[in-house]
Amino acid sequence: MTTASAPATRTTALQDSLIELIDLSLQSKHYHWNVTGQEFRGVHLQLDEITDAVRLWYDDVAERLATLDVSPDGRLATIAAGTPLPPAGGGWQRDADAVAAMRDRLGEVATRIERRAAEIGDADLVTQGLLLEIAGGLQKHAWMLRVQAR
Repeated sequence: MTTASAPATRTTALQDSLIELIDLSLQSKHYHWNVTGQEFRGVHLQLDEITDAVRLWYDDVAERLATLDVSPDGRLATIAAGTPLPPAGGGWQRDADAVAAMRDRLGEVATRIERRAAEIGDADLVTQGLLLEIAGGLQKHAWMLRVQAR
């Protein structure tokens, strides 16, 4: 990667990650409010933990953008237009369905963010490190949901 392309790559990586993380937090909270079933309480609490973690991560991403003198865009229209995530299911969601949906979304976002970190390479180790930390956290939450469903 050339130095000239590094700023655009890192800011695009950060903005794309911001969009996905905001959407992920909104979907997690939606499932939190709408989960039903015998595992309601555990899933309900776990989804709140995921939402809290993702909110902290997207705040870190937005602040990294600002540090790089780029205005972070977390507006609803930007999120709706830019997210690659499938929409959350409407209405009440069975506990197993909510767990599966969030597990898949966490894994998808983790993969995308990890790929972006790799593309940045050593051109910006701070941004790369931030994205890798987030990807690892998302993978951990996906694993916890995965083993819960066994």
